[in-house]
Amino acid sequence: MSKTREQGDRRERLQVQREQERRQAARRRNITLSLSVIAVFVVIAAGFFAFDKWGKDTPKVAAGESLHVRSDSHRLSTAADGKVTLVEFLDFECEACRAYFPAVEELREEYDGKVTFVARYFPLPGHFNAERAARAVEASAQQGKFEAMYKKMYETQMSWGEQRVPADEVFRGFAQGLGLDMAAWEKAYNAPETLERIKKDIADGRALGVQGTPSFFLNGEKIQPRSVEEFRKAIDAALTS
Repeated sequence: MSKTREQGDRRERLQVQREQERRQAARRRNITLSLSVIAVFVVIAAGFFAFDKWGKDTPKVAAGESLHVRSDSHRLSTAADGKVTLVEFLDFECEACRAYFPAVEELREEYDGKVTFVARYFPLPGHFNAERAARAVEASAQQGKFEAMYKKMYETQMSWGEQRVPADEVFRGFAQGLGLDMAAWEKAYNAPETLERIKKDIADGRALGVQGTPSFFLNGEKIQPRSVEEFRKAIDAALTS
């Protein structure tokens, strides 16, 4: 009886410990997102310079498209009913984008099949390797590896971001690690068409009023949640509307 009670007490302690760890992890995520909102304001100023760099013409929209989602926009997850779509304009060198990345991944898993998640390029001129990173991801996308390179950029950002040294060789190493056809990847990485593809996203973002990263749009409405819970509330409201 004593041994049984001891085992029960041990299980109860483990359950309490797991619950405490879960709550601590949730608090860390919320704190990270709150801090990342501050970081967003840091990069907003850089976003203004993108206005002059990429021109001021309003992009044309084809039938079945919108400034938020184009036919060639990269979808990380797709909902069959198409009722709810979350679009992120991002910069792979942006620390705030990296801070939001785990939350977006968590939401993708939680709302799999219910929400379409779309990633749009918006490299800021103030980030030395942001455009290169976008080109590396787009070149990988042409071989069906958008998501893999998208994740790689955020997972390694601390090793190449915020530096004034070209990261071309670093990104080539990532492509090799993904087992890509390097001749094709190299050609796409340096192709003017690849940069034009990125500029299209930037132009759409500018037309929508994007000035910093990350910028989120839920069913066309701009949102800036400060925690995973705020994300959930907004998504749940969209799903039930």
